Parts: sequence; structure tokens; C-alpha cells
Amino acid sequence: MKTLPKNWITEGLIDFEYKKYQLLAYLQSNEKEFKAVKLYPVLGDLIEHHRTLQELDSGKSELKNLFPKALNGIDLQNAQLKYESKVPEGNIMEEIAQITAFALPKLQGQIEEGKSIYDFVEEQIEFEPVGILPIYNREGYVLLTQEKSSEVHAFRYKSNFLQLAGEKFRSISLWLVGVFQRTLVNTLEKLKMHLVNEIKELPNPATWRLHSHYSFPMEETLIPVGKRLLIRSVNE
Repeated sequence: MKTLPKNWITEGLIDFEYKKYQLLAYLQSNEKEFKAVKLYPVLGDLIEHHRTLQELDSGKSELKNLFPKALNGIDLQNAQLKYESKVPEGNIMEEIAQITAFALPKLQGQIEEGKSIYDFVEEQIEFEPVGILPIYNREGYVLLTQEKSSEVHAFRYKSNFLQLAGEKFRSISLWLVGVFQRTLVNTLEKLKMHLVNEIKELPNPATWRLHSHYSFPMEETLIPVGKRLLIRSVNE
């Protein structure tokens, strides 16, 4: 995956043709990831770049703060360092406006493509409780299976709240506790009981089955999609 620096539009040579080449190379790399049905971190990165450019375009960011600066003096009286922009003014703002106008629809188009893939993946997933779901379900297990595989990836999860800009957001921590074989005898219910016996701190855990009808990349797609499904299902 080819990355694009957060302040790519103001870093280095500020020239429309150069920045166009830089952006297209990034989008081409993303396209390869999407063709392999790898959604993350590509989709999140695209959304962040689009948001930054929208803020830049609407004047919500102070553009001068994004330019590289050089130390050009010290204000001894006020104990402050003095900096000046290393980028000369002139037609710079016009170049940036041109780059932004080109980049925003390109980024938006690829975001829509990523969302379409996400929707397709989610349609191929079954997400349901294993056994009776307890009232407390902020902690527990996710048993991930795929149609053409006998493997069961058992994950433990914990739900937390994050406080950002005065608002609460739910987050999910997910980590692998084991890989097991599913058989006619070794059912998901038996695997749940095995985990209860092995990990004593969760005597009555909420346990979910996440089953994919297709073989999708696990780290880049199934786990992120599964986390979102889990967030929707965990009690407030």
C-alpha cells in the first residue's frame, strides 16, 4: 500500500502536475488494494485525506500553518522563536486551489468505490449470538468462520468508550485467543464452553458467530467489518 503524507498538498514542490502525479500514484495503489478486497487501512486513509482537503478548501484550516517553516530569528524580549515560510507567496494559492479542485472528486470517487465493496462484504456476512446472550455483553468472544474453511478464529473483545471533542464514541478492542478446527463434534457451542473453562474471568461471556460466505482478507476486511457489526450489537 502506497501512503500519502497528511500534508502532501503543501509539502515539497507545490506544482499542479507534480501533485497530480503524486495523487494518481496513491490512488492507483489503493485500487490494487480494493481489487484484492482489502478495505483497511485504505478506506479510512482516503476519508481522512478527503476531510482534510475539504477543510482546506472551505478555509477551516489556516493554510500558512501547513507550509514548512525555517527559523529566522529569536525574540529575546518575549522569549519566542521567529519563523518564516520556506514557500514563497504569489501564485501558490492558485496552484493549491487547482490541486484541491482536481483531488477532491478523485478522492470522493474512490471512497464511494470502497463503500460499495464494504456493503458487498457486509451482505456476505452472518452475525449472530452463539447460545443465549447475557445482559452484560461489553466483553466476550467472536468466533470467525469462513464458508470453505474448517478453521475457527476465536477472538476476545472488550468494548470501551472514548471521549473526543466532548462526545462519547464506542470502540472495540479485539485480539486473537486461538485458532480451532470446526467439526461435526466440535461445534461452536462446545468451543464456547472450552473458552469458558480456559479463561475463568469470563464465566458467562457474550459470544458471537461471524461467518463469511466468501474468503475475504481477515486483517484488512473481515475484522474491521466485524468490529463495526459488533459495535452495533453491544448494549449501551
